[in-house]
Amino acid sequence: MLLTAGCGTGAPASMAIGSPAPAFTLPGTDGRVHSLSDYAGSRVLAIVFTCNHCPVSQLYEARLAKLYEDYRNRGVALVAINPNSPKALRLDELSHTDVGESMDDMKTRAAYRHLEYPYLSDGETQTLAKQFGVVATPQIFVFDQARMLRYQGRIDNHAREDAVTSRDARNAIDALLGDRPVPVAQTTAVGCPPTFLSTSGGPEAEQAAIAAEPVTLEMVGADGLKKLRQNGTGKLLLINFWATWCAPCVSEFPDLEATYRMYRGRNVDFVSVSTNDPEEKPGVLEFLQKHTPPTGTCSSRRRTSTSYRRPSIRRCPLRCRSRSCSRQTARCCIRSSAHRTSRSCGEPFLRICLMTGPSPACRPTGLESNLTAEPNPTN
Repeated sequence: MLLTAGCGTGAPASMAIGSPAPAFTLPGTDGRVHSLSDYAGSRVLAIVFTCNHCPVSQLYEARLAKLYEDYRNRGVALVAINPNSPKALRLDELSHTDVGESMDDMKTRAAYRHLEYPYLSDGETQTLAKQFGVVATPQIFVFDQARMLRYQGRIDNHAREDAVTSRDARNAIDALLGDRPVPVAQTTAVGCPPTFLSTSGGPEAEQAAIAAEPVTLEMVGADGLKKLRQNGTGKLLLINFWATWCAPCVSEFPDLEATYRMYRGRNVDFVSVSTNDPEEKPGVLEFLQKHTPPTGTCSSRRRTSTSYRRPSIRRCPLRCRSRSCSRQTARCCIRSSAHRTSRSCGEPFLRICLMTGPSPACRPTGLESNLTAEPNPTN
């Protein structure tokens, strides 16, 4: 969801030009606690409210890094602040990210993107974001040496960098460094609305809708598995082989379902294949119907699970004992395949087969060899 500031969202108006910078004390991804007073020596202070999950914020990460690099030795401090509460996010709002908005997620994002500027979290209380009147991420606020607001709004005039014609934040910073009036003091911020816990009922409603979705379970044989493997859906297909007697499989199931809920709006489908014996079908169905995920994940309701018999399996195979096949690994490969810029997912991806057609971007290493070591139901 993209938001243009002032579109009647009920959010408070952003700070007025000339307002003093609110004091803050917030934790950062660098392990330090940052305060407004830490930047007292800078002639200009630019505070950017941004986040991990918003596609627009992601597009601006490189530009913020360049802004920081260009001005860091000219008396300008750049501080990024995440206003979002991870508890207020719905799964479908995470469709363009492989991390959420917790501090741990922020640290992962900062390390991956090599962010050198401070990246702070206001998600615990969201007090500062409300004081600023943040309406979108990203949204930048530029203060002069007296810490009076001189510019607020967009960073530039286009989310696509090659289409930018007006670098509004840079213009404001240059004017303040040159002791000139800011040419344009306020612009419209465009991006994703901040997720305020106090006004969010989305996660609860989403979970209720998921819980109401029906469960379907059908038997499948060699022909069905072969057809499944050919992937005629036109979508990126995630296939998970699991069993009710495999403890790691059971523990990972909610995470895989949550991953599907995140990305299903982006042409992604998820099929789980139970390796239980056919006579165990009632137990498999009972598990799918009664399975209750922890807070922040989703249940297995509505998704289609299939089962086939593998006569020689009577124990949890090696691939099912691997705990490294995590939700984040799956998300990485889904995102990589969708963008056609993937690299091999390697051994941690033993149990998951991602296919986009005849040329899978993430090779299901280990899964194919394990299937062919026994009578292969797919050939």
